[in-house]
This record gives sequence, C-alpha cells and structure tokens, in this order.
Amino acid sequence: MDKTEALQKIISETENIVFFGGAGVSTESGIPDFRSVDGLYHQQWDYPPETILSHSFFMRKPEEFYRFYKAKMLCDTAVPNAAHKKLAEMEQKGKLKAIVTQNIDNLHQMAGSKNVLELHGSVYRNYCMKCGAFYDFAYMKKSDNVPKCEKCGGMIKPDVVLYEEGLNQDTVRKSVQAISEAEVMIIGGTSLSVYPAASLIDYFRGRYLVVINRDETPRDRAADLVINAPIGEIFEQIHL
Repeated sequence: MDKTEALQKIISETENIVFFGGAGVSTESGIPDFRSVDGLYHQQWDYPPETILSHSFFMRKPEEFYRFYKAKMLCDTAVPNAAHKKLAEMEQKGKLKAIVTQNIDNLHQMAGSKNVLELHGSVYRNYCMKCGAFYDFAYMKKSDNVPKCEKCGGMIKPDVVLYEEGLNQDTVRKSVQAISEAEVMIIGGTSLSVYPAASLIDYFRGRYLVVINRDETPRDRAADLVINAPIGEIFEQIHL
C-alpha cells in the first residue's frame, strides 16, 4: 500500500480528526511562507522580518511596520487550494472536528471550514488600540501609512500575534482540548519550528499521527505515517 492509500484508509475509518497546519498549507495558494529559501526571511528589507514583526518594533516604528505588513502580509489575491477545500469537506462530512492553524490568512474560512482555531490571529480582524473599534481587511489595505481609527484617532493594530506577544489563551485551551480528544491528528505544511504553537502537539494521545510536509520535521520519528510532498497534491487524491 502506498502512502496516499494509507492516508485514505486512515481518513475513511475515522470520525474524529484534528488538522494542525502551517504556512505550507497556504504557499500553494500563492501566499509566501517565512522560512523557505524564497520565503520572506530571505528578502531584503532594512530590518529582518523577525524584527519588523515584533511588538516592540510595531510600537517604536509603526510606519516601517506597516510598510512591510501591507506589502507582504495583506494578500487578497489568494484563494483556497485543494488542501483547504478537502479539509472543509472533511468537516462537512463529520470527520474533521477542528483545524488548528498558525496561518493568519483566513483561507480555511473562505473554503467553508467552521471550527478554525487561529493560534496567531488573523489579518481580517483589526482593532483600535485606544477605543477597541473593529476594522476589516479592506480598511487596512486602503489606508495610507499607519491606519488610524475614524472614531478616536487611535492607532489600529492587526489581531495578529507578533513576536514578543503571547497566544490567546482561549484559543490555546480550545486547541488543546481538540487535540487531546482526537483519534487522528494530521500535521500539514509546517516545519514545527515555531513555539509555543508546535508544543501543542504533545497533547495528542490518539491512534494515528500523520505528518504531510515537503521537508523533514522534528515529529517525523514519532509519526505513524510521513508523506514528504505538498499537502494540496496529497489531499487532492483523497476521496470522502
């Protein structure tokens, strides 16, 4: 039995799957990832992306932050790919209980997924730091320089977890619960190098751990099935 057939068998026989995903799920939709050779970390800016995408830098140099953020993070041309669509279908069929994602691009929701736990927030939610007013993606995209609140003039911050910031504890709690109750966990499109997000996998106690990623990950040795390939290509071959 080849690896895709083995995955098909696991999915066919399971009614409680949780998916844990990262940037590799979205690269097939044209969203650049951070750590690949042609990812954001290897492009030229005045500061390294890790520095720009930190809380202290955002507070200190908001103009420079937003110049990078608007150019690189606000991608509204991307559409869900085969992986997003298959996961949404798995949820509709009652097989997939939750998606725990490190992505901030809303593509899972666009594909129709409902229970999406966004560990690192979303570029589609933005709030005034002064009065808490909500602003959508379009407002941020069309704003000049640093987006300001129309109500009170305060600076608007994306609901995205920057470096030096903690994860939303409610999202973490829900993720831990879903992972600990899952029978099968599929990890896809992530190098598992970002903490604390990657440590949530330690809560899995189920039957099958599956890793689908182009490159090796630290969890490959513990996995029951490892597929080194783009996740969209693999999910396209799965029938529900």
